[in-house]
Amino acid sequence: MKRSEQEAPVDTSSNMSNDSSASEKGEATSQQQSNIGYALTVDEVIEQHIGALGFAQIVHALLVSIAWTFDAQSTLISIFSDAKPAARLIATGAIVEGSVLCGMPTGEWNWIGGKSDTIVSEWNLICQHKFLVALPSTLFFIGSLFGSGVYGYLADSWFGRKKTLLISCLLTFVTALAISFSPNIWVYTFLRFANGFFRSGIGSCCIVLATEVVGKKWRGQVGQYGFFFFTLGFLSLPLMGYLERKSWRNLYRITSLLPLGYAVFLLPFAYESPRWLLVKGRNKEAMVVLKKLARRNGKQLPAELSLVDPIQGRDGQASSSSENFWRTKWAVKRIVMVMMAGFGTGFVYYGIQLNAENLNFNLYLTVAVNALMEFPAVFIGSFLLGVMNRRPLFSNSSYLAGICCLLCAVLSLHRVTRALPVSKWLQLAVEAVGFMASSTAYDVLYVYGVELFPTNVRNFAVSLLRQAFMLGASAAPLLVALGRESAMMSFIVFGVASVLSGVVSLWLRETRNAPLYETLTQQGKAEEMENVTERS
Repeated sequence: MKRSEQEAPVDTSSNMSNDSSASEKGEATSQQQSNIGYALTVDEVIEQHIGALGFAQIVHALLVSIAWTFDAQSTLISIFSDAKPAARLIATGAIVEGSVLCGMPTGEWNWIGGKSDTIVSEWNLICQHKFLVALPSTLFFIGSLFGSGVYGYLADSWFGRKKTLLISCLLTFVTALAISFSPNIWVYTFLRFANGFFRSGIGSCCIVLATEVVGKKWRGQVGQYGFFFFTLGFLSLPLMGYLERKSWRNLYRITSLLPLGYAVFLLPFAYESPRWLLVKGRNKEAMVVLKKLARRNGKQLPAELSLVDPIQGRDGQASSSSENFWRTKWAVKRIVMVMMAGFGTGFVYYGIQLNAENLNFNLYLTVAVNALMEFPAVFIGSFLLGVMNRRPLFSNSSYLAGICCLLCAVLSLHRVTRALPVSKWLQLAVEAVGFMASSTAYDVLYVYGVELFPTNVRNFAVSLLRQAFMLGASAAPLLVALGRESAMMSFIVFGVASVLSGVVSLWLRETRNAPLYETLTQQGKAEEMENVTERS
């Protein structure tokens, strides 16, 4: 507890006059505390008066985490909308696919699901046009790459976390609905880019909003709430994709309405981050949020309590959070390592999902299995975040995902499939375990990124991490397209990338049970003192 005044210590070995003087000073100090009150940091208010995790924080975290559902749907909808359907020869009724269709007159075959099944069947993206199928997904992730940086800056500087999330949800609705009216592949690709740009603020704002109001013991577990809803969004796609398998346009229209409903009916009940409000000098508003959290937890903040201003000499401070960030050496070094790990993790996490079409299984079944594997990943990750350090948990998860990808490469060899009749089932099982490990690594790195940086640049730093995820994800569709020709090669590349991501994380600082700092200067000084203490 950081009080504005401290009681003077009483020296029992002093004479009577000194005792009397000290007593008078102590009484005066106590009277002054009663009149002036005392100041605490946000962490101290949460831990000492609100509770590290109570009913109010759980409801708030769940409320903001629901938006992850739309993030998943916007990201992974292309698995169904951009899938390559099977075709049938009109004369014989035989099912054909791939290069067999090249050179055949269009009157000799037709698409089994009809022309409106996917963008491939509607615009005949086969043979010499087959690589155009990867373009919309790649541009979607590139849009997310640019959008993450913009949203991160806006959330830390101008709008805050809550308003930025609102803007992102509304624009996600507009662009997703517009996609359903695309007249050709080029308009579709542009709108997917726009959709990726505008939806990119959802994930980073959600995880920061959820974790900034809980105690340090529960940050990891609360950070997993969003990934649970991401999994629900992922799992909803096979069902919606199957029900709307005759029209990829209707699939987009259905998913576009969900973020609109959330922004209008649910998000207004969420709180703005008190940490962000405090950093921006809006102390009274920050205190109002903390009082509401305390009241809904059945507690009450002391009337004389105030908040410690984390920024000294606020009037003379004019630089933005991003400018401060890039002038801080330790922060730049750290974000480079985080983004390197994030690139590999995003590349593998999204790549394994998109690569589902290169397995010898029904697409809906494979995607459903992958989605179901997200649930154990979330629950196992939540448990392990409570008992393990962040760094080894992330690196070991990455290693396991990489090993599973390499095993899938072996199981995809023709000689193995011929010698081992159950190889395709083994490949599905190994791929599912690999995806679960990759999902755990992805989730843990998000929480890790929140804890590695202070409040005044936290959303910006998490957005940079998200940019790295999206940059890796933007490369995944190209490798998946290559995997249609060589599944083994795609799995080998995914495996190596995952292992390297785990290795990079070994240079990051451990953050388990560490406090959340408010400014770069504050965190830099605190970590420097910790380093000195450890060396001594």
